[in-house]
Amino acid sequence: MTDSKYFTTTKKGEIFELKAELNSDKKEKKKEAVKKVIASMTVGKDVSALFPDVVNCMQTDNLELKKLVYLYLMNYAKSQPDMAIMAVNTFVKDCEDPNPLIRALAVRTMGCIRVDKITEYLCEPLRKCLKDEDPYVRKTAAVCVAKLHDINAQLVEDQGFLDTLKDLISDSNPMVVANAVAALSEIAESHPNSNLLDLNPQTINKLLTALNECTEWGQIFILDCLANYTPRDDRESQSICERVTPRLSHANSAVVLSAVKVLMKFMEMLPKDLDYYGTLLKKLAPPLVTLLSAEPELQYVALRNINLIVQRRPEILKHEMKVFFVKYNDPIYVKLEKLDIMIRLASQANIAQVLAELKEYATEVDVDFVRKAVRAIGRCAIKVEQSAERCVSTLLDLIQTKVNYVVQEAIVVIKDIFRKYPNKYESVIATLCENLDSLDEPEARAAMIWIVGEYAERIDNADELLESFLEGFHDESTQVQLQLLTAIVKLFLKKPTETQELVQQVLSLATQDSDNPDLRDRGYIYWRLLSTDPVAAKEVVLAEKPLISEETDLIEPTLLEELICHIGTLASVYHKPPSAFVEGSRGVQHKRLPGSAGSGESVESPDTGSAAGVSEPPPAVIPSQGDLLGDLLNLDLTPPTTTGPPPLSSGLQMGAMDLLGGGLDNLLGGDLGGSPAMAAGFGAAPAVMPTSFSAPVGGGLDDLFDLGGGVGMPMGVYSPPKTIWLPAMKAKGLEISGTFARRSGVIQMEMTLTNKAMSVMTDFAIQFNRNSFGLAPAGPLQVLTPLSPNQSIEVALPLSTVGPVMKMEPLNNLQVAVKNNIDVFYFSCQYPISMLFVEDGKMERQVFLATWKDIPNDNESQFQLKDCHLNSDAASNKLQGGNIFTIAKRTVEGQDMLYQSMKLTNGIWVLAELRVQTGNPNYMISLKCRAPEVFQCVFQSYEAVLKN
Repeated sequence: MTDSKYFTTTKKGEIFELKAELNSDKKEKKKEAVKKVIASMTVGKDVSALFPDVVNCMQTDNLELKKLVYLYLMNYAKSQPDMAIMAVNTFVKDCEDPNPLIRALAVRTMGCIRVDKITEYLCEPLRKCLKDEDPYVRKTAAVCVAKLHDINAQLVEDQGFLDTLKDLISDSNPMVVANAVAALSEIAESHPNSNLLDLNPQTINKLLTALNECTEWGQIFILDCLANYTPRDDRESQSICERVTPRLSHANSAVVLSAVKVLMKFMEMLPKDLDYYGTLLKKLAPPLVTLLSAEPELQYVALRNINLIVQRRPEILKHEMKVFFVKYNDPIYVKLEKLDIMIRLASQANIAQVLAELKEYATEVDVDFVRKAVRAIGRCAIKVEQSAERCVSTLLDLIQTKVNYVVQEAIVVIKDIFRKYPNKYESVIATLCENLDSLDEPEARAAMIWIVGEYAERIDNADELLESFLEGFHDESTQVQLQLLTAIVKLFLKKPTETQELVQQVLSLATQDSDNPDLRDRGYIYWRLLSTDPVAAKEVVLAEKPLISEETDLIEPTLLEELICHIGTLASVYHKPPSAFVEGSRGVQHKRLPGSAGSGESVESPDTGSAAGVSEPPPAVIPSQGDLLGDLLNLDLTPPTTTGPPPLSSGLQMGAMDLLGGGLDNLLGGDLGGSPAMAAGFGAAPAVMPTSFSAPVGGGLDDLFDLGGGVGMPMGVYSPPKTIWLPAMKAKGLEISGTFARRSGVIQMEMTLTNKAMSVMTDFAIQFNRNSFGLAPAGPLQVLTPLSPNQSIEVALPLSTVGPVMKMEPLNNLQVAVKNNIDVFYFSCQYPISMLFVEDGKMERQVFLATWKDIPNDNESQFQLKDCHLNSDAASNKLQGGNIFTIAKRTVEGQDMLYQSMKLTNGIWVLAELRVQTGNPNYMISLKCRAPEVFQCVFQSYEAVLKN
């Protein structure tokens, strides 16, 4: 009779009966009773009341009964910790039982009971079991250490279990070695910096010896551990690869993928001209192909991993195209993944085969698959130039089928082909226009509108076609509306006389009748461009488009490297790093491939960001399409004519009377009011006092300026620590961290460029967008040698302040474009305004006094500076180091009052009153200036200088 009878009873008063049976003298009756208890527990009944009675049954030689009682204990110990202690003596006794199965069972159960009170009693039995003569007991005890570490890490370290665990790696039994590796790996994951698995050539040799003899899951643990090792040189790398290669023929797909992971990582160390390198490439293909004969779910996991491998090393599977051809009974998720890999493997040698196959797929019944197949034909055209003509004719054949969704997808990909090969295939436009009425999907409609706008001069009735779309403008999706707006503006610039009404109609719809901010803004920009400067409009709207490449869907190199190190795990299926989907700190170490053979670079890239110690996130990269980028996108990368910084007082020769208003018209774009004298221009304080200041000044302020300032020696301009401006993930492996400094009157942008990609970077250049203070590079970006993978270089770029000016938000925002041989990258950063305080910013006392009075009170702002523990003299010295000059000081009722001036590079003067109360760490600062916009930045400079 089966055990199902235990689950069918529904009697009442059952607990009482079970209690009696558990205390029976007959062994068989006891066993039956425990089985009933476990059955009740399994279906969710609460049988915790029987805890003492079940624990009494532990004193038995019957292994089956012992297992059942231990199962009950594991379930209820947490809710009954005090009762669970009753079982400790039996555990300790069982750990010394002559039967190794009972010893192992006891130590396994003790590890599963997560009760703090019990863990203390567990240490002694565990220590004995780790050194037990029976390997089965030792391997169970090894896993128990990992479980105990999870409950109480400190206890495990104090008791020396980690050292015992490390010793077990040298055990004679391969299963003990595998479990010790598994336990140490588990512990290391929760303590990433502990360096528990101290791998060296001797340890590696022991692991490789155990690899051949342990079970398949033991092999996986050992292979995953090997993948974390970095060989010393290519010879050691080759030796490990040779010993791991036999695992590729294992029946378990997890073992195969773990072996592939190790080989993919260690291949990075092998020189490509080595014979063994070619042999290894050939050996990697068959096991990957074999994985595709498994059931669909396993196939999918294998395909997702193959997708990564093909992106890293396409040569492994370049002759295996046929295995990725789709079978009629493949599930859709397998079909789509195979299709993606086919395109990645497409080359001139196999393109005819691939195209014939894709054309076949386009006649299938599965709509999603057909769409993807049509897109794939377009991607092949873009990837393999020689096949473009065949691809276009294949797409035209598909359009002739008149199947709606096929036609729509074909039009979307033909638009991309036009972008890749301009002036080559435009003869097909007539065929496309015939199908205009059948388009109902936003992407297809947008693509068709783009084609009509881009090639309006070749289409006689382009205005009629676009007008037909305009009739239902408000019902269209945003994507179509934006495309339609741009297309009609293009048409107007090409045929202005015939389409004036049409362009006015679309601009009116976009700006007045739409509530979509993107559409409205684009409409206004076009409207203003067309009304103010049609020539500029033509240059902007009809500019030559950059060619597109097939590489757009490749995974970013640094992410790909990390995913290759996670082959055979969930990360390789999601194509996301573990940190993106694993909560908490466990298992989210960032892994990297080792440097290629002969590079001599260290494996771990230097983390330049950590030195900065700044918690705020790096500024977002500027989107490449925003109109505010202005000059950035038109990168003129020849070095500017100026070779050094401009003279500090560029306005001196203008003989201006104004001390405070200078340069503001440029900076803020508008009339700022104030006295007529203030509007004259900008410059340094004049040698002769202006008449407006020569009148006698009454009150106590006269006496104030007769007191000495007592200013000490300057201490140098404070420079903030470097922060990451451009993360590698957003710049194809280039990471830029930096800061700004002022040295000997020269503003410098000090940067660390780090190459976290796998290819060499060269041809660096830099350009700034227009900004509030006209900052611009005063020379080229001096990167004289190519930047190798994993290499960092320090660069100091001198800056001038004679560049074009445009008010930014915030005022000290700087938008930067950096170009190298890979691409152009954009980022924004903020410079401390103290970098712009010039060395001749100390104002004469009488001039200061008159100017302070002359500035309206509306232009005064007060700030509180908290937690500053300097006295007034120390503060004055520090500030003078940052070109904030103390002109006078007086003490009123125990409060020191410092009167200070500073001058910005564009001639703006800022006056300040700093109040320091002895014993009070909070300072008060009053700022006066003709340009109140600078107040917040100036206050931040005070804060930075005084607190650092």
